[in-house]
Amino acid sequence: MAGKVKYHELSELERKKFLGEFYTMVSLLRSREEVKSFFKDLLTLSEAVMISRRIQIAKMLLGGHTYSDIKKKLKVGGGTINQVERWLNNGFGGYKKIIKRCQSNYDRKTFSEIEDAPFSLKRIRRKYPLHFLLINLLEKEK
Repeated sequence: MAGKVKYHELSELERKKFLGEFYTMVSLLRSREEVKSFFKDLLTLSEAVMISRRIQIAKMLLGGHTYSDIKKKLKVGGGTINQVERWLNNGFGGYKKIIKRCQSNYDRKTFSEIEDAPFSLKRIRRKYPLHFLLINLLEKEK
């Protein structure tokens, strides 16, 4: 019976082939929904949470939080934080690049986009106009 194959036991060619295919598949994902479906099928919930927590650790480290702040808020060990910090400082720049891009997209959102959130009063009034008929009519007159 075949056991678990360890990374270091694969040949260089096998590693490049497997990882190359994985990176190509991820790069072909076109929408947030496709990404979500792909990773839900690919990862266990535990694996997805572990990866998500690493991203949160990286965001907090880039935001200037201390190890103790991160430990307390995310309930992770110092070794995990240390590993993420090593990847941030000595890795390929992927963490920093995507976190900065994500933050700049968030910063660009206007107040009206935030105000139009799913459970905002503005959205609810638009979805249920008869419930707000009187208020809507009074506002149109202004």
